[in-house]
Amino acid sequence: MSTIPVAPRAVAPRIRVFIDYWNLQLRINAREEEATGQSHVRFKVDWRGLPAWLAGKAANVTKIGAYSFEGAIIYASYNPNTAEGRGFNNWASNWLNRQPGIQVKSHARERRNPPSCPTCHRVIGNCPHSGCGAELSGTIEKGVDTAIATDMIRLAWEGAYEIGVLASSDADLVPAVKFLDQKGLKIIQAGFPPSGVQLATSCWASFDVFRDKEEIRRPESSA
Repeated sequence: MSTIPVAPRAVAPRIRVFIDYWNLQLRINAREEEATGQSHVRFKVDWRGLPAWLAGKAANVTKIGAYSFEGAIIYASYNPNTAEGRGFNNWASNWLNRQPGIQVKSHARERRNPPSCPTCHRVIGNCPHSGCGAELSGTIEKGVDTAIATDMIRLAWEGAYEIGVLASSDADLVPAVKFLDQKGLKIIQAGFPPSGVQLATSCWASFDVFRDKEEIRRPESSA
């Protein structure tokens, strides 16, 4: 039976980071709201420095000394039908993607089907409240979790890392994590407990990103 190659013990372990952009950003926003008692808070993440920071935290968890940081893949999505969405994609693809050790995979979000009445099953395309009538449409993120799982397994199969850091709380990634664990790779979850407990318990270890949040807060003068 074919197995995923693992580096010899004498070689410094290679750490590769996989980041679910919106999962991390929304989770840290929610934790910041709880901590400050404010609503609609956006925690300004230092995305340029985050990958190496995550690798360092994983090295501490696994109690290794020397290691090689092999870079990060950041998975994001955007709404191509709004100026805000296009602006985000431009930032992610043309700035973040150019930072050392960072690769960005940005997916266009798909249109979400409008809700329908549970009784007559007719589509409710617009808000029924008097004086509103706004279109009830939105977008949905598809393919991000699949892309993460595929890359984690593909790069492991290519012998590209021994320790993976997974910054996500998405339970859909549990099967991929369990598969890699069976093949001898250590996957460390960077999460926000108690959220994502199912993924955390499936990983070799986990750590709380929010506990040391100030280390990844973006300075006001930075991009």
